Amino acid sequence: MPNPIIGFIGYGAMAQPMGKNLQEAGYSVFAYTPSGRITGAKSLPSPRAIAEHADIIILCVPNDAAEQASLHGENGLLAGLNPDKLVLDTSTVSPDQADALAKLAHNHGFALLDAPMSGSTPEAEKGELIMLVGGTTETVERARPVLDVIGKITIHAGPSGSAARLKLVVNGIMGATLNVISEGVSYGLSAGIERHVLFETLQNLAVISPHHKRKLTMAENKIFPSQFPTRLMSKDMGLLIEAGRKAGAFMPAMAVADQALALSNNNHSNEDYAALIGAMERSVANIAHK
Repeated sequence: MPNPIIGFIGYGAMAQPMGKNLQEAGYSVFAYTPSGRITGAKSLPSPRAIAEHADIIILCVPNDAAEQASLHGENGLLAGLNPDKLVLDTSTVSPDQADALAKLAHNHGFALLDAPMSGSTPEAEKGELIMLVGGTTETVERARPVLDVIGKITIHAGPSGSAARLKLVVNGIMGATLNVISEGVSYGLSAGIERHVLFETLQNLAVISPHHKRKLTMAENKIFPSQFPTRLMSKDMGLLIEAGRKAGAFMPAMAVADQALALSNNNHSNEDYAALIGAMERSVANIAHK
């Protein structure tokens, strides 16, 4: 049996390496973006065309609004779906949006996993994403060949919507930890520690993850290539705070990080979210200290 045809809705920084890895594994890959600018895949003109042509549809869009726009209307995804189709929603969206899509899947009869990934562009390029999936065990197994190409581990979080919630936990910890590191750098520089000593020390600490050591390298070099743009991390922190409020969760550290990243987003929206460290450093440089 030939591999199923894969169709992406959204083909940006994360989707492109996923698509490349799938092509190298023998899959045919098509893609749609609102701009029409697609590199590395065959272009189709609408979400509906993707749904009609592909067997497995991968949503990889930036937010709830973009997902809603791709779903509805005469040329929306829903207009082209049938019960034989499988949809993998790799977008980071709100729990409410994940639940709404699960309801649409139930009503229209197509198979669905909320399947957000943990990892940045380096992991996407190497096929080493951590795939978080929510849905039935049967659907997870149906999707596993594709999940195994784009990720190194698949974690079945539970029923539909579970993975969307788990992804917010993961990104909240990432954002809050980055803010704590930024505050530590701010204090160290303010206290007069030599810059190279400060960064070298932090790079060698076991308590700082490899992910955040990459961010420290960016900050040390004062260059922030966009592996995870500030605008998306700030968006995700906002989703988490809103979801936490609805759930009655106590998250003061994550709320502070949400505010810090929202402020950083004003000037560094398209830079990596590690730019928060640089922003704090520049602020410190303007503070006179002995």
